[in-house]
Amino acid sequence: MSDGAIEARLAALGLTLPEPAAPVAAYVPVVVAGGLAHVSGQLPFVSGQLVTGRLGENVSLEEGVLAAQACGVMILAQLKAALGSLTRVERIVKLGVFVNSTPHFTDQPKVANGASELMAAVFGDMGQHARSAVGVPVLPLGAAVEVDAIVAVSAP
Repeated sequence: MSDGAIEARLAALGLTLPEPAAPVAAYVPVVVAGGLAHVSGQLPFVSGQLVTGRLGENVSLEEGVLAAQACGVMILAQLKAALGSLTRVERIVKLGVFVNSTPHFTDQPKVANGASELMAAVFGDMGQHARSAVGVPVLPLGAAVEVDAIVAVSAP
């Protein structure tokens, strides 16, 4: 799939890739090794603002889904910066989704669909992936959602 086709799919979804976020601690955003790109956890930025709060408390399910999608968009931005082109993506292998939620909130998989459905919409069958969706009591900077990824990539 060409960069143009990927950009067209993003545009059809009403999305554009932002500048990749800088790390907030001692790590790098992406490590490529053995044909896999390991993308560090990405936080949800919507209109340049970090989405904070807890699902089941002060963040709605719909807001959580959009926050997970925003994390997915940032994953794509990080991949493009690290790889030079999203055409090197062969397959989204796995997403790890962490949802800042109360003990009684149990819709983490529905929140995670925001990122999962984005990958399928952008990459088609190559976007289908394994996934975990976990509720946690707190995330960095109070973020509502964090998503990391493992992506199969072709050689440059």
